[in-house]
Amino acid sequence: MIFITGSTDGLGLLAAKELIRLGHEVVLHARSKKRLEEVANALPKSAKVLVADLSNMQEVKHLAKELNTLGSFDTIIHNAGVYQAPKDLIFKVNVLAPFILSSLLNKPKQMIFINSNMHPHGSISFENLSLESGVDYSTSKLQLLMLALAIGRRVPELYLNSVDPGWVPTKMANYSAPDSLEEGSATQVWLASSQDADLNKKYFYHMKEAAYDSKADNIAAQDQLIKKCEEMSGVEFLYSYKGLI
Repeated sequence: MIFITGSTDGLGLLAAKELIRLGHEVVLHARSKKRLEEVANALPKSAKVLVADLSNMQEVKHLAKELNTLGSFDTIIHNAGVYQAPKDLIFKVNVLAPFILSSLLNKPKQMIFINSNMHPHGSISFENLSLESGVDYSTSKLQLLMLALAIGRRVPELYLNSVDPGWVPTKMANYSAPDSLEEGSATQVWLASSQDADLNKKYFYHMKEAAYDSKADNIAAQDQLIKKCEEMSGVEFLYSYKGLI
């Protein structure tokens, strides 16, 4: 069973459709009931869809509870993200929501984080980080990479990878980006369908391992980010993994 955040359009929906075609059971996510009604005809008929606004911490926590009632997932794909939005919204959706879900969900076999080639432009400073200040898009993707690395460090048996899908024609890019949407979703489909031990704790671009900015490897900064997220969300990092790691 696979869960994909932000899967009612773009990369998330394309990945969901392909994974369903390959025989996987996929749970989709929409940000609101209104959004779900708008796109219902485009969604796979067999898929279950859960609703939560990822900028609302209480809704994210409720989403985690709903997902846990379904059991333990094989793969969680953290796909949802916002780009041209207020900084506080960018932080809540792109960083804090994945932190909360990763910490509260039953431990899956695999997590996949959708990142961006803009992450090297992000800042590693957390001194003024708050729910009100938020962060720019590049910084949110650097922080998301740091979150992924921190989880991978603390849960070594968990299959965990980050994926740069390229600059693809989605709503985020006003549908004008030059890269292929199909290539952009292929890597996460490939990883979610694989049990290859070599495909683990890596950063991928178009189904090939790629380099990422080394400042994300700063363990002290990772821990500082985790502490900030814990304080802002009231959620202990990897809370649901207690007794399992």
